[in-house]
Amino acid sequence: MARIPVLINRGGGAASRDPKIEQTVAEALRAAGLDGDVQMLSGGDCAVRCRAAAERGDALVIVGGGDGTIGAAASALVGTETKLGILPLGTLNHFARDLGIPTDLAEAAKLIAGGSDRAVDVAEMNDRIFINNSAIGLYPLMVVDRDLQQRRLGRSKRLAMIVASLRTLWRFGHRRLTLTVNEEKQARVDTPLLFVGNNDYRVDIGAPGQRQRLDGGELCVMVMRKKTRRGMIAASVRALFNRSGDEDMVRIDGVERLRVSSSRSQLAVSLDGEVVRAEPPLDYKIRKKALRVIAP
Repeated sequence: MARIPVLINRGGGAASRDPKIEQTVAEALRAAGLDGDVQMLSGGDCAVRCRAAAERGDALVIVGGGDGTIGAAASALVGTETKLGILPLGTLNHFARDLGIPTDLAEAAKLIAGGSDRAVDVAEMNDRIFINNSAIGLYPLMVVDRDLQQRRLGRSKRLAMIVASLRTLWRFGHRRLTLTVNEEKQARVDTPLLFVGNNDYRVDIGAPGQRQRLDGGELCVMVMRKKTRRGMIAASVRALFNRSGDEDMVRIDGVERLRVSSSRSQLAVSLDGEVVRAEPPLDYKIRKKALRVIAP
């Protein structure tokens, strides 16, 4: 019987903190009764290896890392019969958290060994898969600034994001966008932030940024109304305390497809925290139950 491919991103999270992560993962899987072939790789290789596994017809691929690594694996496995087992080893593990996958390595291995799989949704923007969310406006600018600080100044991710947030608010501006929902309704908006999520996101302080389900079959589309700099800060605080009103954020329900048009030749767009520059129009859609994952 072929061994299960186990792909671990060596670039961050638990892998960077534990010099023996390869052995640690192998032992956890063995204790759960799984015979895994553990391979350390860079994030860019994950999609290639997962695609090869799907083409071979492997029943299961186990991937260890954060949301970026899991997103790369998902992009290769969408629409195939190969199941994805997740070991949440990254700095951020939002997708695994919302699936209910344990953060403890031993418990996550036991879950995979149990073999209970679910079909969940992913989202897509111009043929690029994302598992969490995408944004246009202020957030991508913050991410670009943060990453530059980390590379050039060696700042921590947290400190760099705080500085980037303050600087981005100082350069505060709006995007004029035309939104076409489900190829029918059309609206022109001036907004500092357009958010598109894979399934419905909570924004209140009880569970900010969390999702109750990943198989609802809809995009979560939120448009912040045009604001002054002070108004933007106040609206963000109200959102955290679940006191947002119609004057702050417009939530568009029932969205399966969204086209975003702009007069700009390019837009900065975040996809699961990675910023890309894309030529509009941007075509978003939900891929219903297109990914098979091992989850409770």
